[in-house]
Amino acid sequence: MLIHRTSLAAAIAVATAGLLAAGPALADYAKPPEQLLKVLKAPPPPMPNIDPSGQRLLLTTAQTYPSIARVAQPYLKLAGVRLEPKNRSRHDTPGGYGIPACVADFSVVEIASGKTTKVDLPQGCAGAAQWSADGSHFAFQNAVDTSVQLWVGDAATGQVKQVPGVQLNPIFGSTVQWLGGSQNLLVKLVPANQGAAPSNGGVPTGPDAQESLGSSGESSTYEARDTLTSVHDEKLFAYYGASQLAVVDTASGKVRPVGTAAIFNDVSAAPDGVHVLTESIKAPFSHAVTYQRFANDVAVLDITSGKTTAIASLPLADRVPVHGVPEGPRGFDWRSTDPATLVYAEALDKGDWKVSVPQRDRVLMLKAPFNGKPVEIARTTQRFEGLAWSADPAVSFMFENDENRHWVQTRIVDVDQPKKEGRLLWDMSSDELYGDPGNLVFKRLPNGAAVVRQEGNFVFLRGQGASPQGDRPFLDRLDLGSLKTERLFRSDADAYEQFLGFSNTPGRYLTWHQSVMDPPNAFVRQQGEPVAAAKQGEAQFASTATALTKLADPTPEVRQIKKQLVTYKRADGVDLSFTLYTPPGYKEGQRVPAILYAYPADFANAAQAGQVSGSQQTFTRLQPYRLMLLAGYAIIDNASFPIVGDPKTAYDTYLEQLEADAKAAVDKAVDMGVVDRNRIGVTGHSHGGLMTANLIAHTNLFKAGVATSGSYNKTFTPFGFQNERRSVWQAQDVYLKASPFFYADKIKLPLLLVHGEDDANPGTEPFQSRKLYQAIRGNGGTTRLVMLPNEPHWYTALESNEQLVSEMLNWFDTYVKNAK
Repeated sequence: MLIHRTSLAAAIAVATAGLLAAGPALADYAKPPEQLLKVLKAPPPPMPNIDPSGQRLLLTTAQTYPSIARVAQPYLKLAGVRLEPKNRSRHDTPGGYGIPACVADFSVVEIASGKTTKVDLPQGCAGAAQWSADGSHFAFQNAVDTSVQLWVGDAATGQVKQVPGVQLNPIFGSTVQWLGGSQNLLVKLVPANQGAAPSNGGVPTGPDAQESLGSSGESSTYEARDTLTSVHDEKLFAYYGASQLAVVDTASGKVRPVGTAAIFNDVSAAPDGVHVLTESIKAPFSHAVTYQRFANDVAVLDITSGKTTAIASLPLADRVPVHGVPEGPRGFDWRSTDPATLVYAEALDKGDWKVSVPQRDRVLMLKAPFNGKPVEIARTTQRFEGLAWSADPAVSFMFENDENRHWVQTRIVDVDQPKKEGRLLWDMSSDELYGDPGNLVFKRLPNGAAVVRQEGNFVFLRGQGASPQGDRPFLDRLDLGSLKTERLFRSDADAYEQFLGFSNTPGRYLTWHQSVMDPPNAFVRQQGEPVAAAKQGEAQFASTATALTKLADPTPEVRQIKKQLVTYKRADGVDLSFTLYTPPGYKEGQRVPAILYAYPADFANAAQAGQVSGSQQTFTRLQPYRLMLLAGYAIIDNASFPIVGDPKTAYDTYLEQLEADAKAAVDKAVDMGVVDRNRIGVTGHSHGGLMTANLIAHTNLFKAGVATSGSYNKTFTPFGFQNERRSVWQAQDVYLKASPFFYADKIKLPLLLVHGEDDANPGTEPFQSRKLYQAIRGNGGTTRLVMLPNEPHWYTALESNEQLVSEMLNWFDTYVKNAK
């Protein structure tokens, strides 16, 4: 059945029907008290980005919240993307969770001197910057009223200039990339002389007709988001999706079109800067899935000659098994250590994890000029997840993933000697936190290709450093001969300090340091001599730290909030944890009202489920629900809510585990003498919204709940949800039991439902909240429904977030803090 978005007037009528018992509908957006509003609007910390040469640091500060006027700009829904036709900018992030944030501030910091240069941004909505391979320049997109522009900045001076005559087409991403070095850019342009967009005069040209002719095969719930619904939609998709590739000389500003226009999805330049891998979508277009599953042609374009060499023609992939992969070639990428060599995978199990086979994938390599037969370089026991290349052609890292066991393997291989067995480096649970070796550190070659950073026989690893006391990020050095590691750096226990990258001075690297009281700032560390008696897990080398930046605290009043990491056990012995925040002015021994926030996570075994994640040493920032701290609430934050068991059947006990998780958290918070057992609320977003509604329906642990953007009737996501991979026809009881909609007659505790009117997440369509509200109301429960106009899965507009905080505060004050 097709669900059409109602008009705003109709939506308001639906949302406010029956709300008189909870008060009249609001005519305007509400605002929370000033002390909450000030913190809500405070700017976020900047994001640091070291240039590839290690000379400069770019600090990017995003806009906190755009206005509702910005969020309400008209847009088209085209097969999984949201596009503003006026200027062709994206109206959503690639995940579909909100409009892309505009950059509010760029600053370039010289690492050697600390000199900071503020970049004067152009009018419009600037995007994140991309460094050139030598760090001398950066490029970024800028959306204005009628187009998306291309701008280039000089890193030394901070001066930026627009490349004239360039109108970018960012609909499918990979819009701007440096090409073979640091002077040329490969871009996607709006085709010249395209003419006006197709129009149907506002009158439908026919019905939306689909058919299935008996072919078997699953189709994941999460494939369908804003799918095409008419022939007119198909014409719009082809029109706005078409782009022309071009090479831009950043020095002269010259723009040279290459090849012919097509509906280019992904494009990727080879290390030689001459060959470009293209994936172009082709008709017919499906109305059942999004563009990622459309038929497409894979080819290599020579940008000097304009010649195109076909690599693969891939059909529509609308029958991919849940948690599976399409059949045929997939995952095309360039080998970083060759001028132009493609690597890709093919499934040997029809892309279906339920099929039992000795090997699931084979990995193939095809060298320029791409007219020969590909060479098989490996077969993987589990699903191939990619290769990381080092500068040494004989050393590469191959990754595999076993979705059934939540298990990963990494091997060191020589792809040029495929018969030589690779060395096993890591073999571990993908849920493992305490033993996680970290991620490889990369660097850029002069041609822009990314390779694993290698010094002699050593490579480097960076990780979160999870421990029972919380995260303590680290930097390790791995010996490729012995496969043993040395710890170069580990964050102090009273701070949270992450490795950022290496500078251009030997033995010197940058970190991003913060603590509960100190805002994030960049530090330069100089590695010293080995520590004679280093403790297990601590740094084996001394280092000295010097502050590079001195960013101020935008919300000093928040520093009065205290927090602590709390560990405890579930009734069945599973280790759990949460972070307890207490409000400003809290006095020990005082019992205060509290709000529990959680997001359930799935684990294959209890050992990993009980591991502590996160840190109590991070600089405290208040998300909307945390703003309740300023109104006198304690927050039981990020409480562990594991769903433990075989991934194939874990959700058989979903509800029981949910209740056990909640009871353990509440009992611990009460036993600490901080929380008043009779005044506890619960809240969660998305899958956490489902959790909230279920806890309100099935337990008496809470006085009230606030569920945002949840999915409350899982039968409307019939081909799986979260890690449940069985369909509703295979596990009907599981779907019904997990759905609070079918227990609406049990929901007597107050439940506030908030949802974005334009939620693009297929599992949490807006009707989910409307239907649960109607069910609770019809059964005599206490409930309120707030539909936020123009908002997707995560709420982006300032006005919407002000409304959310105001609603949450009023609800919890009425039914928790001042509950009878």
